[in-house]
Amino acid sequence: MNARDRILARVRLALDRASETAQSESAATVRDRLRNRPRGPLPAMNWDLVPRFRERCFSSSSTVDEIARLDQVPHAVARYLAGNALPSACVCWPELAPLEWTAAGLQVEARPATGDDSTGISGVFCAIAETGTLMLLSGAENYATTSLLPDTHIAVVPATRIVRSMEDAWDLLRSERGALPRQVTFVSGPSRTGDIEMTLVLGIHGPYRVHVIVVGG
Repeated sequence: MNARDRILARVRLALDRASETAQSESAATVRDRLRNRPRGPLPAMNWDLVPRFRERCFSSSSTVDEIARLDQVPHAVARYLAGNALPSACVCWPELAPLEWTAAGLQVEARPATGDDSTGISGVFCAIAETGTLMLLSGAENYATTSLLPDTHIAVVPATRIVRSMEDAWDLLRSERGALPRQVTFVSGPSRTGDIEMTLVLGIHGPYRVHVIVVGG
């Protein structure tokens, strides 16, 4: 018996899992938990989804706009870019390409972002009201670089896709997609880090700005 086996044997003994019966019962317990996905304790969360989501976005240094219809997105994006003196050239997810970008004075290409693109416009799988978090899934037309490479990330969030908690987001993913995608990205405001003197710096590992457009709230 090598050192690794001796260590694991002591761990099993301490956990009363030394016997094959105990190991089998333990494995069954794990499989049951994975199958049923019981939730742990949760706060009451007795708030309206859109106002709570907006509040938590602000607390994470995101900015928020609210519009009534999807066809208003181009003008909402143009308004945000002009108000921040940002270029009018952007990249977007293919699902957003049919919108009337040119009429809003924007040059928008439906392609993955590169290091030269200043603004990326994405959709979301859903958004989480409890934390103001965006949930994005990888896929053939859900370019991960759109939300990661440009200095500015603009996310289009249908109000109907705002869920209450992280647990609700995972439940929605399992019910709608079944198998998990290769990558799930969570975005809670601009990229940030704090140095040894606790000086907060934005844009270290991703965008300096995250702007959320809530549609139909």
